[in-house]
Amino acid sequence: MPIIVSTLEGGIASVKISNIARRNALDRDMFECLAALWPQLAADESVRVVLLQGDGSKFFCSGADLSADLESQQGIDELVSRALLKTQFFPKPIVAAIQGGCVAGGLELAMAADIRIAANDAKIGFPEVCWGIMPSGGAAMKLADQIGQTFALDLLLTGRIISGAEAERIALVTCACPDDRVLALALERAQKIATNSSVAVQATKKCALAHRMRRYSSLETQERAVVASVRASGDFREGKAAFLEKRPPDFHSNRKM
Repeated sequence: MPIIVSTLEGGIASVKISNIARRNALDRDMFECLAALWPQLAADESVRVVLLQGDGSKFFCSGADLSADLESQQGIDELVSRALLKTQFFPKPIVAAIQGGCVAGGLELAMAADIRIAANDAKIGFPEVCWGIMPSGGAAMKLADQIGQTFALDLLLTGRIISGAEAERIALVTCACPDDRVLALALERAQKIATNSSVAVQATKKCALAHRMRRYSSLETQERAVVASVRASGDFREGKAAFLEKRPPDFHSNRKM
């Protein structure tokens, strides 16, 4: 099963992204599974906190599977929004354990976590613009709120990949540590949350974040129009083809949106 859900002691729900053959990339079924899972976990009173991780230590998640032609599928933007918790408020704390690659939509999924523990040598970033793609799973809308405009635009506009250690420096992750300590430290944080009052924890998270999610929701219609114009561009077609063909893209003309 591509999304592996298990229950750990103390009310911790483990959610594992599992598609190792494709670097834990998300296909349509996985997006649908995540979109259905979050409301289930929110309603389950036995769940106090969620531990989010990738299967194996080489990739947390490499984002959407570009070979699946997702952008042409009916309702994909709404599905991705629900799967990545782009504008939906999730009431329970999420702790992400980030090992290996965490890029594009995978990092947008990690952005939904309240606490992020990353390996020092994790590879983290939003390379979408390098391929003529807009980071539309939440990063363009939310990243500046989370780490400040200067750091956010550096990552979003260059598409460069940074280490977990640098991600800690700019507060993109809560802390970075040796790779073999990531899961243990993430679990330790989840266990500490689980021992606290769930009423107080969820109320605190609601006051801290719910107003932002309402604002993102009000902006999403406008953002989707921008995303559609990017997908209609020649740069998008060239970038996607280059990615799948494993070659550098040729953005030879100064195309406008």
